[in-house]
Order: sequence, then C-alpha cells, then structure tokens
Amino acid sequence: MNASLFLPLIADAAATEDPAARFIRLLTVFLLAMWVGFEVITKVPQRLHTPLTSGSNAISGITAVGAIVVAGAMATSFGTIFGFLALVLAMINVVGGFVVTHRMLAMFNPKKK
Repeated sequence: MNASLFLPLIADAAATEDPAARFIRLLTVFLLAMWVGFEVITKVPQRLHTPLTSGSNAISGITAVGAIVVAGAMATSFGTIFGFLALVLAMINVVGGFVVTHRMLAMFNPKKK
C-alpha cells in the first residue's frame, strides 16, 4: 500500500488540530511508550539483557532512518536540530549495541595462545 496516499489526510488533520490538544496527545503517547518500555525491560531475566540489547539494533536503525527523514525535510530549524540530535543518539545506540554484541561473542571464542 502506498503511504503517500495518506499523507494529505495526516497533514490536514495536523493543520486543523489545536496545538495544545496535539501536544497533550503526543505527550500521552510518549509517556505510555516510556511506561510500556520500562515494564517490558524490567521483566526480562538478567541473562537475556545482552542479547536483547544487541537485538534492538534494528529498532535503533529504524529510528536513525526516521531521524534522517526529519532532519532532511528542513521544514523548520527546530525539526532539523531535533532530527539531527535524534540521529546522533540513535547511532550511538546502534554502535554501542554492536560493541556489546562483539564483546559478548568474544566470550564464547576459544582463547588463542
């Protein structure tokens, strides 16, 4: 399905929405995402944290792509700055995940003399 068909509908809804109502809606989604993420992570056993962290690189990669789109749109300088900041933070997460994965896999390699 072509996502560009829905962009005018989304843009029209955002243009007619009250800014305060939009902020409340976005804040609610953000807080719910934080709560669900916290609840999910605290239920994971300790021995699964490293594989879970390394597996979340794909999600951070998706975040990086979204940040590139936001920063590249250059609709406002505010969006460009926050898009660039999101890109930097997502890439730190991706690189950190690969470093953790590399160290975790190195523990299973036989020692070389």
